[in-house]
Amino acid sequence: MPHFTKRPAQPQAALAEAAGLRWLAEASSAVAQVVSADAEQITTVGVETQLPTPDAAFKAGEELARIHLAGAPAFGCPPAGWAGLNYIGTQGQACLSTPTWGVFYSQQRVLPFARRARRRNHLTEHALWVVEAACDLISELPDDVPPARIHGDLWFGNLLFGTDGPVFIDPAAHGGHPETDLAMLDVFGAPYLDEIREGYLSINPLPDGWRERTPMHQLHPLAVHAASHGPSYGVELLHAAKATLKLLD
Repeated sequence: MPHFTKRPAQPQAALAEAAGLRWLAEASSAVAQVVSADAEQITTVGVETQLPTPDAAFKAGEELARIHLAGAPAFGCPPAGWAGLNYIGTQGQACLSTPTWGVFYSQQRVLPFARRARRRNHLTEHALWVVEAACDLISELPDDVPPARIHGDLWFGNLLFGTDGPVFIDPAAHGGHPETDLAMLDVFGAPYLDEIREGYLSINPLPDGWRERTPMHQLHPLAVHAASHGPSYGVELLHAAKATLKLLD
């Protein structure tokens, strides 16, 4: 299979991606294989894709669960061997080890992008206030799971269905909460999402109420898109923040 080479515009992004892929691949073969990487480009083994099927989606869920169960040293920690930013799309984000998930998620994943969206007038002042109020409550949450080794940017475009099985690509890998990856798959509607969930839960059952917490775990990708793609995502971010307040208040 031909190799695939990508040249990100962001400094060091190729090395950050390579570190993430190698870290995830320690737990599963369903991760794009790094051939080489330097400060300017990353080359991976190509994937011959095909249409997704329910069986392949179930397998993807199983492999995602295995990756999560490999664990991480702390919430917010970067992949092994990497100490810099990682990138969600083209936007850099911090990866600093944090004692609790709620503090990490609110301070390093949601608020920086929500405030950037406000500065760009993609989010109203009221909407930012609601997001900040939701983050205040998130920061106080007790941890209900240990740190998981998560993909971190798992929209459906970063899950390929290859002829040899599912392949995860282009991560923003870090120590996080397992529900975050599943919630991100739901933002844009991954194919056979129910089968992905079933496969996942067959390996790694989640705490009760995980489906109801989906809007909370979607605050990050919605804030990212509000910052980079415009006010329509600011509206979706506001809705998710209101749902989070209702859940936690």
